Amino acid sequence: MSRQINLASRPSGWPTPDDFDLVEVTPPAPQEGQVLVRNLFMSVDPYMRGRMNDAKSYVPPFKLGEPLEGGAVGEVVESRAPGLAEGDLVLHGYGWREQVVTDATRVRKVDPIEGVSPTAYLGVLGMPGLTAYAGLLDVASFKEGEAVFVSGAAGAVGSLVGQIAKLKGASRVIGSAGSDEKVSNLYDLGFDAAFNYRNGPVTEQLRKAAPDGIDVYFDNVGADHLEAAIDSLNTGGRVAMCGAIAVYNATEPSPAPRNLFLAVGKRLTLRGFIVGDHSSRMRDMIAEVGGWLREGRISAQETVVDGLENAPAAFIGLMRGENTGKMIVRL
Repeated sequence: MSRQINLASRPSGWPTPDDFDLVEVTPPAPQEGQVLVRNLFMSVDPYMRGRMNDAKSYVPPFKLGEPLEGGAVGEVVESRAPGLAEGDLVLHGYGWREQVVTDATRVRKVDPIEGVSPTAYLGVLGMPGLTAYAGLLDVASFKEGEAVFVSGAAGAVGSLVGQIAKLKGASRVIGSAGSDEKVSNLYDLGFDAAFNYRNGPVTEQLRKAAPDGIDVYFDNVGADHLEAAIDSLNTGGRVAMCGAIAVYNATEPSPAPRNLFLAVGKRLTLRGFIVGDHSSRMRDMIAEVGGWLREGRISAQETVVDGLENAPAAFIGLMRGENTGKMIVRL
């Protein structure tokens, strides 16, 4: 038997535990070209909230009564496919369940790295790492000597954006987070300035943290943070629009940003992106960021929750900002 989390209902506003259903299933025997994988770790990510809605998007919505999906690292238990053997560590997109039978073409074998948890492939060496790397360097076209502001800076992506910017020669890196403890942690990661967005208007706090303005804004939050960034961006500034967690659970549209007209006079570039469009950069990211990781020059922080049954709580906690770094569920 194996357990999985199904989507029981589509959330209206904030998701609740009632929107998820823990069920037992019997996995089928793997057929030719397939593998049986026992998941060790799974990821919960903000983008999953959008897939819970029955709305057209860049990825199909989750189906009611079926298991949710997401990044996972697991161990091959049985293989009927060449190139994969029992005990191999693999990365795939079938999280939210303890076991899965799938075609071998839908998993990627990964090599264990001495001293590094396999969870790195769900974080710093996985999708969040590529999001930070490609978003900052390619989408925002960051250049040495520029000032960078990152919202949601204590999360999996934001914390890496700030660290990569510093390693690449940023003149100043500013981050926002949702608690004084997280702000303190950002300073530990090497941020030059950080503030708690709950302590006052974001526009005023950002002006104080970046008196000479900013050149790049990496947006994970949207709404008032995007408005504040537009206010502080220098002429020719760029915005990498990665996410807007401030409005994912909103039932009414956000009025912000109310100052978008400033983008004209400042000649700003606001560019949205999807990490999957930058998969060709994965090899470069792993080579460079992996080197920093081995050298101890970059910190890959994680919040780990134990048990598949606690995955919904981990996801809801993520949406409420209860994580520091990557939110992981250990199965």
